[in-house]
Amino acid sequence: KRKEKMGNSKEDYLVSLVVPCFNEHETVETFVKTVDEKLSSIRDHIEIVFVDDGSKDDTAKIIDSLRQKDDRISLIRLSRNFGKEAAMSAALDLVQGDAMIMMDVDLQDPPELVLDFIKCWREEGVDNVYGVRVDRSKDTEAKRVTSGGFYYVFNKLSSRVKIPSNAGDFRLIDRKIIDTLRQLPERNRFMKGLFAWPGFVSKGIGYQRPERVAGTTKWNYWKLWNFALDGISGFSSLPLRMWSYLGGVIGLLAIIYMIFIFLKTLITGVDVPGYASIMTAVLFLGSVQLISIGVLGEYLGRLGQEVKGRPVYVVSEIKGRLSSVVKKGISVTAVGVTCNEDGDDKTLDTLKSDK
Repeated sequence: KRKEKMGNSKEDYLVSLVVPCFNEHETVETFVKTVDEKLSSIRDHIEIVFVDDGSKDDTAKIIDSLRQKDDRISLIRLSRNFGKEAAMSAALDLVQGDAMIMMDVDLQDPPELVLDFIKCWREEGVDNVYGVRVDRSKDTEAKRVTSGGFYYVFNKLSSRVKIPSNAGDFRLIDRKIIDTLRQLPERNRFMKGLFAWPGFVSKGIGYQRPERVAGTTKWNYWKLWNFALDGISGFSSLPLRMWSYLGGVIGLLAIIYMIFIFLKTLITGVDVPGYASIMTAVLFLGSVQLISIGVLGEYLGRLGQEVKGRPVYVVSEIKGRLSSVVKKGISVTAVGVTCNEDGDDKTLDTLKSDK
């Protein structure tokens, strides 16, 4: 069984619910209300950390208003829209809980499942507890096919890191995984793969994913396509190797065809080559070269981002009790920059003693 958490008592633990937001003013209040209802039995053991990813609406104002009424709520504001992966990376660097749970503010990640996550974490010693969708019948056929295809292709191409099918970002990770991920300096952040990369004891829990309570999704197929490319290029070099194999096969076929033409010329004499066959070969080889250059470009582009080393995120301000445990002023982590003007010398242990 899991060893005792921070503090002198086995019941002394803190779980940080991390909630990335981008233009979600319609859902924030409903989310907090639902969490209060569903997780009332562990109210003193959770904090809610909203990460505002450069929202243009009143999302940040609403969160700040809720924060003033509930000291469990903290707000991390990014200086602009960096994306969900960057928002989660900021939370990884800043949250102070013994465990961290990623959740969507639209309540498609059921808050009641958090109780099962925490039970599995504390009683069974599981370090990475993730939700697995057991029914995708409400998704479109295209979404089901592309999602299933991505998980299949990723796990085939990645020899060492496997991600479970139908599992997203909704999960609990232990402090040891958080601290491990904080050491990774890479700029191309595919969090599903990064969560799986450290290893440790993992377990999936099935659940039904409900519809959004309000608002609309910020994802589209183009963003999902680029997201898939980030994942595959970040965890596998097989696409690069495939073009070496393909080049070898085409070279072998070219040698065989050359021998065939040579023997045919010796036996039957010289004939006039066909225009169609020449154009077919030229177009085919040209397309192969363009595709291979495109694959190289994807890797080189990401390599350029890594070499430049620009921060994945920039935090413009932190509000709530989290600001008291983050270093005051400007601090730099492996992948981000944080500006915190409200920090003081309070520690996490002091916060826990205030409960």
